Amino acid sequence: NLRYHLRMTGYVYMLASRKRGTIYIGVTNNLGRRIPEHAAGTGSRFTSQYSVRRLVWYEEHFDINDAIQREKSLKRWPRQWKIDLIERTNPDWFELFRGTGW
Repeated sequence: NLRYHLRMTGYVYMLASRKRGTIYIGVTNNLGRRIPEHAAGTGSRFTSQYSVRRLVWYEEHFDINDAIQREKSLKRWPRQWKIDLIERTNPDWFELFRGTGW
């Protein structure tokens, strides 16, 4: 199915300033490009202003539109739900971005 191959992968991700600190939720089609932009202070005004640079959670979606919908949904969640989601897979809020290979 040709339509299947034309869809673009998307990622929803959460950055944090520190464990249980300020949280930022974003969406991108290229996590390997986007996370270094945040680290350099060019990802967004918010992440730059509040030093929110640690990738603590992400999920991959086959279709970028699904990722965008998931981002919108997560942004409406209460803060504690976001914390719980992060801590289910990353209880110590370790930095998940390893640089290349994304």
